Amino acid sequence: MECLHSNLVLPANVRNSQSVFLIVTGKKFSQNTLERMYDMTRIIMSGCNGAMGKMITDLVAKDEEAQIVAGIDIADDGRNDYPIFSSILDCDVEADALIDFSTTKILDDLLSYCEEKGLPAVLCTTGYDEDQLEKIEGAAEKIAVLKAANMSLGVNTLLHLIQKAAKVFAPEGFDIEIVEKHHNQKLDAPSGTALALADSVNEAMDGQYEYIYDRSQRREKRGKKELGISSVRGGTIVGEHDVIFAGEDEVITFSHTAYSKAVFAKGAVAAAKFLKGKKNGRFDMADVIAAK
Repeated sequence: MECLHSNLVLPANVRNSQSVFLIVTGKKFSQNTLERMYDMTRIIMSGCNGAMGKMITDLVAKDEEAQIVAGIDIADDGRNDYPIFSSILDCDVEADALIDFSTTKILDDLLSYCEEKGLPAVLCTTGYDEDQLEKIEGAAEKIAVLKAANMSLGVNTLLHLIQKAAKVFAPEGFDIEIVEKHHNQKLDAPSGTALALADSVNEAMDGQYEYIYDRSQRREKRGKKELGISSVRGGTIVGEHDVIFAGEDEVITFSHTAYSKAVFAKGAVAAAKFLKGKKNGRFDMADVIAAK
């Protein structure tokens, strides 16, 4: 270890490393600053010039515990202060974690790169097919992988809360319905988050429920083991999800509203920090929340 500022006492984990710490002449770093610099989570941002990539870049720029060290995107608009590679396979920058908000088409390259580098991956892209999902599970045997239907800390807390609620209300005969609302540009319905909420309830109830997506063709009373999922598309709604427990003479509703996509960006960065240093395994946002 070489230090060009002899008055500073370096953290033990830095002293024991093989790194060379360069202190610029005339510029002093406090002990706390040095420790933050060493503990900072270095992130490769895949899809850095997309809407979510730009939002995460702006968020991390204000975060003293994280730094984006490289970006992956087919286009470079010159707005970023980190190097951008058109392919993940060309990236030669060391990092602690990768965040992907891009396209399902590059999954194979992402997994190949992360496996070669031992790099944890936060997979935020949606729309993977069954074959790709199997590849993700296989990769988790070699590297740390976090994939979630929704990166919001609020939604993932909601997933936990409704399981407890289901165990209380379902045995008492409460009907369960989920209503999700999104902007008019969203292609899929129901949303992945709505399905995750339904799966969370069904998991708590040992898979007793059948999902019903459309009642227009059904001329019959609601079954006791139905779980209705309804979708609304309109305007610029970022995302709203209601889980309704409807009983006799009372209704309990758990709601989550996203006012901007920043909630997903914050969750992705929190996930990258959580994965730093982990060798392998399959994780989700529940693990991130539990670690707080």
